[in-house]
Amino acid sequence: MLNIAIRAARNAGDLIQRSSENVGQLTINRKSQNDFVTEVDRMAEQEIIQVIKHAYPDHAILAEESGEHKGNDYTWVIDPLDGTTNFLHGYPQYAVSIALKHKGKTEVGVVYDPLRDDLFTAEKGGGATLNNRRIRVSKQTDLSTALIGTGFPFKYPQHLDAYLGMFKTLTPKTAGIRRAGSAALDLAYLAAGRLDGFWEIGLKEWDMAAGILLVQEAGGVVTDFSFNDNFVKSGNIIIGNPKMHQAIYHAIEPYVTEPLK
Repeated sequence: MLNIAIRAARNAGDLIQRSSENVGQLTINRKSQNDFVTEVDRMAEQEIIQVIKHAYPDHAILAEESGEHKGNDYTWVIDPLDGTTNFLHGYPQYAVSIALKHKGKTEVGVVYDPLRDDLFTAEKGGGATLNNRRIRVSKQTDLSTALIGTGFPFKYPQHLDAYLGMFKTLTPKTAGIRRAGSAALDLAYLAAGRLDGFWEIGLKEWDMAAGILLVQEAGGVVTDFSFNDNFVKSGNIIIGNPKMHQAIYHAIEPYVTEPLK
């Protein structure tokens, strides 16, 4: 199943890269404020679904663009192009994200960066890899020397004040905060030790399903803002090694309003 996920991700990545040379000719639709979809997103998603359905015709699918496809106890969670806005501007930070769940538990995760040909993979209980080399989360425990990733809650302006409070508190306490625009790659980078911690409000399951397994298999901790595992439902996540996770949690906790819990 991991091999099928890799094949699907690489096929989609090849399609995305070929399309990157003709971004100006693409049809672009606005799903909501600051949320765009292109024919590339849809074609990449169809390519992924075709590979999966050829191998496993009875499996269910949850995909960002085409929604739910009914099936058995296996569900593939797909974001065909995480970072569409980056892609449209030629900003080199986007990825394909594919996860496989069995009865609600994530078993396989793949995040593929077609620009750099970086392939992040994870299997439940089998560890995480980057281009077939084992990866681990960073050992950084001091916020003052930590590089932290985040994402702006651009789809949820009602949470902006709470987010800005978190940002203002963390910024002077860290070595730097990065917002690159692809949560799937952010989580993969954290799994590989390129980021020391991460937090974001309002992610969708397809944004984070593969990345969360990567982080967990690389030794990281993932919770929601209430220190529980309700992050898939809430979309709110804090991630890091155990000590870094705790440090971020304590820093942002005063700004976690009731709707964010």
